[in-house]
Amino acid sequence: MPLSLIRSSLLGLAATVLVAQAPLTYPATRKGDVVDTYHGTKVADPYRWLEDDNSAETKAWVEAQNRVTQAYLGQIPERKAIEARLTKLWNYEKFGTPFKGGPYTFYTHNSGLQNQPLVYVTKDPKEPGRLLLDPNTLSKGGTASLADAKVSEDGKQLAYGVSEGGSDWVTWHIREVATGKDLPDLVQWSKFSSASWAKDGSGFFYSRYDAPTEGGALTGVNKFSKVYFHKAGTGQAQDRLVFERKDQPDWGFTGSVSDEGRWLVVTQREGTERRNRLFLVDLSDTKAAPQPFLDRFDAEYTVVGNDGDTFYVLTNQGAPRGRLVAIKRGSPEPATWKELIPQGPDRDVLVHVDLVGNRFAATWMTDASERMRIYTLDGTFQQAVALPTLGTLGIRVFGWNAKYLSGGRKDPEGFFSLSSFTYPTTVYRLDVRTGATGVFKAPKVDFKPSDFEVSQVFYPSKDGTKIPMFLVHRKGLKLDGQHPTLLYGYGGFNASMTPGFNVARAVWLEMGGVYAMPNLRGGGEYGKAWHDAGKLARKQSTFDDFIAAAEWLIANKYTSAPRLAINGASNGGLLVGACMNQRPDLFGATLPQVGVMDMLRYHKFTIGWAWKSDYDCSEDGEGFKRLMTYSPLHTLKPGVKYPATLVTTGDHDDRVVPAHSHKFIAALQACQAGPAPVLTRIETNAGHGAGKPTAKQIAEFADQWAFLTKNLGMQLPADFGR
Repeated sequence: MPLSLIRSSLLGLAATVLVAQAPLTYPATRKGDVVDTYHGTKVADPYRWLEDDNSAETKAWVEAQNRVTQAYLGQIPERKAIEARLTKLWNYEKFGTPFKGGPYTFYTHNSGLQNQPLVYVTKDPKEPGRLLLDPNTLSKGGTASLADAKVSEDGKQLAYGVSEGGSDWVTWHIREVATGKDLPDLVQWSKFSSASWAKDGSGFFYSRYDAPTEGGALTGVNKFSKVYFHKAGTGQAQDRLVFERKDQPDWGFTGSVSDEGRWLVVTQREGTERRNRLFLVDLSDTKAAPQPFLDRFDAEYTVVGNDGDTFYVLTNQGAPRGRLVAIKRGSPEPATWKELIPQGPDRDVLVHVDLVGNRFAATWMTDASERMRIYTLDGTFQQAVALPTLGTLGIRVFGWNAKYLSGGRKDPEGFFSLSSFTYPTTVYRLDVRTGATGVFKAPKVDFKPSDFEVSQVFYPSKDGTKIPMFLVHRKGLKLDGQHPTLLYGYGGFNASMTPGFNVARAVWLEMGGVYAMPNLRGGGEYGKAWHDAGKLARKQSTFDDFIAAAEWLIANKYTSAPRLAINGASNGGLLVGACMNQRPDLFGATLPQVGVMDMLRYHKFTIGWAWKSDYDCSEDGEGFKRLMTYSPLHTLKPGVKYPATLVTTGDHDDRVVPAHSHKFIAALQACQAGPAPVLTRIETNAGHGAGKPTAKQIAEFADQWAFLTKNLGMQLPADFGR
């Protein structure tokens, strides 16, 4: 069908669904008179005052918006049944992937509906462990969460980082494993950092920023990252500064101690660039200054391990989809390197490499699904790890764990998790010597995978590029164009969208919904070239890919515009905002979450400046012109009939500050010419998403699915929730 006819039919169908919507009265939002001039162009910013999250006026506005939203959601009849089913399905045991320290094995466990998982320790992973840490006791309502946890090599001490209300700020504590008691240590103002213990267990290395100004903790710009060493049992004021660059405010640092304990490998990053620098600090000499190791900033480098002065490095230098090389300290020129695992075929990306049991466990991704292969130290292929399904590998216990296979250099075995759309996260034990696997912990979920099917299609984008897309739905789906469909996307920062199990998604499928997830340009599904194809001057390609996915779903009769919803979070929130503005006729509902909506000012808050390498910046003339073509806040137009929209954010989001969502919904409510509701849901004591308590997650998904039920004209199956 010609595109013009598709659009015409979509508009007619949308009108029939939206006719029953009653108009809403939104809270009054004051318009200010702020006008900025960008390269000779004046741009009004009437809702600038909403950037002040501490003002009484902003707080009153938030309360008023939430009242309207909750009144609307509260009268949707299906919401109670949806929340009940979410709660029931969520209530199953969840085990984290074990990690080791000394004679101990540590793992996380959630009995089902606990707000935060608990940390247990045992000397025998086959036996139940002893409770070591319960984050649920750290705050009311489970709003404090573990951001990370690292155990000393002897297993005697656990450094654990606590995030309050979902903030990226982390406070580090040290717990004695034997007694379960905390030392008096309190290490504050750490962000985007893990902890790496010294070999002797005397303390750990971490990264931090200077303390923010009063009232600016959640909005102030974060620059001048520093690496410190904290000695266990001492005050933070005594921490030793290990590395900083006063001449480079944009450089971010993380430090990791090498297996044998001699080197601190300092990784420097700048924005979202797929390139970085590496420095080495000789820990055998307390007075040793950091020395450059790989500092050309020409590619991405990740140290996997080392033997003496030879370092095993995963890099995209000379291999945009990744390769593993051996590099001798003092020999930075590529001609001197030894290639161990070469770049794979065109569709294969070498995602990650772990050094466990003196073997390389390499995680490969092909068409957005992951698998693992084992290699010897000289790069000889040993075997592929047999897996029961295509999906996503990893350990993903805490946000900053960088291993896919947990285990030490000398351990004969490791642990990893496997998850897919209809395959709940299962923990496996892997013998790296033989490649043999066995289920360590398998969840018992009240969900029937056999009722659903997963497929992958490749559809053409606007410029003809083939884009992969996963489709999940009930078996025997009749292609009549009537199915409520949720199209989810991200498309940025080299992040890959791979299959994974999610309770809320499972409930959506049980509700009769179709779930679609395309792998948009801007992500990392096919390596550096795929990322580069969807950023800066090519950012529109990401939006074109998403819009083309919607059109493909409609043309192939999975759904129709009135029954099609789009969803994305963070950079995905930007995606949703940009696409709903460019094609308001194409969607029945939109769910932008914690989105980057003000593309002219994103760099003025917290870590936003680091995204310039993906987005452009309004401080540059050409960048300003490009941003103005898709910035969600600035491409809204009065008199347009926008689809039903529920914007979600958190008042403690210091990654993408809530002002983005506040200003966007204020402008959208002022512009909306149609009857579809445009609302915002602002969660309290919640941040960008990580560590959100179970209760808050269930409530938020219940609201979102209820919103879609009403606005997509859904009827829940008769047996739903039974």
